[in-house]
Amino acid sequence: MSYLLICITAIFVNNIVLSQFLGICPFLGISKKMDTALGMSAAVAFVMVLATLITYLLQYYVLDPLGIGYLQTIGFILVIAFLVQVVEIVLKKTAPTLYRALGVFLPLITTNCTILGVAIMVIQKHYNLLESVVFAIATAIGFALALILFAGIREQLELSDIPKAMKGTPIALIAAGILAMAFMGFSGIV
Repeated sequence: MSYLLICITAIFVNNIVLSQFLGICPFLGISKKMDTALGMSAAVAFVMVLATLITYLLQYYVLDPLGIGYLQTIGFILVIAFLVQVVEIVLKKTAPTLYRALGVFLPLITTNCTILGVAIMVIQKHYNLLESVVFAIATAIGFALALILFAGIREQLELSDIPKAMKGTPIALIAAGILAMAFMGFSGIV
């Protein structure tokens, strides 16, 4: 039951983008087209789950036993940077169109605060290894849900008759705010 609770909370109630406001940069930058939103979601999910797994092991089997927990942030950032480089190399070889579509946003996964945030949150919440991985997967699903919903909304907004002054970023920010308020409706579930 606790794993289900972790999933519902991470996906809907405390959505990493819409409730905790982490990962806003790719949320606003990549969400103009559905295919790039899907690609970014997959890349972030892959890096997030692997980074959470590796940083958990780093924290509890290296940093804590050696008494150097104060190096947590630096160690976690190095792990995330390494994993992003691996994803970048794999995408360049296997999906060059997706690699080009993601453009500058792929290296920005390194500084995507959702990944570092999840890695730190599992330590702060004292999750065990399985709970940490479940939390990372659920958070990645929540990130993808927010990104894909917003990409669909933005594609629809391109087809809508919007006043000239509201086109582009202004209407995107208004739509993001309304989407965040809609997700606030889930706060009473847990």
